Amino acid sequence: MANHLQRDQGLRANGIEIHRKTMDRHQLHHVETEPSARGVLLGISMRDGHSRRVVGRHHAACHDFDKGSIYIRSFSERYRADIRRPFDFVLLEISHANLERALEEKQGQRVASLDHVAGVRDDVLLSLAGALTPALEQPADASLLFVDQLGIAMTSYLVETYGGAVTTAPRTNRILSRSHEARAKEMLRSRIDGNISITEIADACGLSRSYFIHAFRETTGQTPHQWLIAQRMEHARALLADFALSLADIAAACGFSDQSHFTRAFSRYSGVPPGVWRRKTRVEN
Repeated sequence: MANHLQRDQGLRANGIEIHRKTMDRHQLHHVETEPSARGVLLGISMRDGHSRRVVGRHHAACHDFDKGSIYIRSFSERYRADIRRPFDFVLLEISHANLERALEEKQGQRVASLDHVAGVRDDVLLSLAGALTPALEQPADASLLFVDQLGIAMTSYLVETYGGAVTTAPRTNRILSRSHEARAKEMLRSRIDGNISITEIADACGLSRSYFIHAFRETTGQTPHQWLIAQRMEHARALLADFALSLADIAAACGFSDQSHFTRAFSRYSGVPPGVWRRKTRVEN
C-alpha cells in the first residue's frame, strides 16, 4: 500500500517512531501485519471520512474515523484490515521499553498495558499530533528535544487515559529544586542545537520524565524546548550585533542545521528575518 501513499513522512526520537501517512484514493486496500515485539501503535486521524474493517481472530468489526478519532493496538497481535476510504493519520510507534517506563512512572495503581480502542475521538491527542506535523514536514529542522518532549507527553497521556487504572489526584506545586534547575539549564545550554532528550535530563535529576517536564514549566514558565529556543534566539541576537559574522556563521554557532533553518526559526520567533533585524539594529545604533 506504500506505493499509493500521497504523503509518507517520518522521524524518530528516543524509542518512538512518528509517521504521517496520507492516501487520497478511493480504492480498497488490504493491510496485514504479523505479530512482533515492536510495541504499541497509536493512530490519530487528521481528517474526516475514513473507515476500515478490522478482522479479528473470532470476529470482524467496522470502524469509522473522523478528524480526531484514534486507534490503539499492540504489535504483539496479528492485524488485518480492509481500508475502505482515503485517510490521513499521524502514527506513533511506541517501543516496549518506552511504554514500560511510562507505566512505571504513572502514579496510582500499576497497570500492565493499554486498552485497545478504535474510532474513539480524542481532542488532546489531535492537538498534540497537530503540533508534530511541522517537524514531520521538515525533519531536518526537527529538534530531538521538541519531538521527545511531545512523544513523552503523548505516551504519558495514553497511560493516564487508556491504562485502565484509577488515577490519583494530580500533584500540584511541582517546582524544581535550585540544583535541579541549574543542572537542567546547564545540560540544555551545552546542547544548544536541541540534540538532547528529556530522558537524559530527567535521569540526571533523578526525576520521572513527565514530572520533570511539568516541574520545569512551573519553575521557568516555559517548557524545556521553549526555554532552549529563547536561549538560542538571545545568543543569535548577540552574535548579529557583530557585523563581521555572516548569517551562516551565526546559524552554525547557534546550532541550526543551516542558514535557511536559522532564518525560518528567527523569523517565527522575532517577527522579522535575521538580516532585517541586523540592519534595523545597525540603523538604531
